[in-house]
Amino acid sequence: MNVKIVKMSSTVPVLTDCGNSLYLSMKAIVLQEQGPIERSPLRLAEVPQPEPGPHEVRIKVGVCGVCRTDLHVVEGELPAHRLPLIPGHQIVGWIDKVGAGVTAWRGAERVGVPWLYKTCGACKYCVRGQENLCDRALFTGYDADGGFAEYTVAPEDFVYRLPANYTDLEAAPLLCAGVIGYQALNATGLQDRGKLGLFGFGSSAHIVIQVAIHRGLEVYVVSRTEQELALARELGAKWAGRIDDEMGARLDAGIVFAPSGELLVRSLAKLDKGGRIVSAGIYTTPLPGFDYALIYPEKCLTSIAHTTRENVRAFLEAASGCKIKTQVNVYKLAEANAALANIKHSKVSGSTVLDIH
Repeated sequence: MNVKIVKMSSTVPVLTDCGNSLYLSMKAIVLQEQGPIERSPLRLAEVPQPEPGPHEVRIKVGVCGVCRTDLHVVEGELPAHRLPLIPGHQIVGWIDKVGAGVTAWRGAERVGVPWLYKTCGACKYCVRGQENLCDRALFTGYDADGGFAEYTVAPEDFVYRLPANYTDLEAAPLLCAGVIGYQALNATGLQDRGKLGLFGFGSSAHIVIQVAIHRGLEVYVVSRTEQELALARELGAKWAGRIDDEMGARLDAGIVFAPSGELLVRSLAKLDKGGRIVSAGIYTTPLPGFDYALIYPEKCLTSIAHTTRENVRAFLEAASGCKIKTQVNVYKLAEANAALANIKHSKVSGSTVLDIH
């Protein structure tokens, strides 16, 4: 990637000299080296516009969601797969160009691109319908350049139509926070009754609580900040408090969104017999040792990984029939460092989105 760090205000692509060639440029947020977000490792840059290859589409990005996984990538809790890198994996935009052999899209269609960028389709996991565990999976904004930019490209089979009843800003959080929360909710095994605990109440939890209540579940929320607890109550939580508070009930299942091994262990103490805790994060701090009584009798601690195309489609279909209220904090593209810092330090509730326009 040819990168030139610049201050840019215009959204109009310009021709830039790069050696002996001229290319159309775009604005993008580039990670050159992983480091603490407090050091502002992300830089606004001018880079070449990407061109779609065979069976790929190019998307003019309108908005891109920001989540804690982006923070793990930027700060190095997830080891770098490639640098420099354009992060971002909750992409909403319009197809403006298609590559050779594309049959699923014609162009000028509003689409979304989530975390799962591509799978091999041939390993044992892909063959048995668990492509989220693919040995050779690639991920948006991690293995491939993502949506913190004016344009991005993606394989035609990993791009999705979005529900028409959501604006771009409302739709962006659905593509990771919503999808992962939905997958975690299904992994609990709860259907239309029971007590569900949500531990950590950020972007994903504030979406999944609405799906859970729509299903008929009672939801209990644990968070460290009063603004998140207030949002949980507003969205219909049966109970909201801190981990040391008495819930007044035993949970049938719980989902832990916070990247804390200690919280994963402590959540087990809130379970009823036969209950299940699902870790929804891609990263967590080490789990401390714990007594066997926390998983006896027949309690389960498990995790989910990434997602599948089937799960994305199922969630977007469910979201189209049940309008989910997404609380969105909007930042400009150049404010990506601040957006991630505020997520890290719990200064915002709900979801965070970069406006690329």
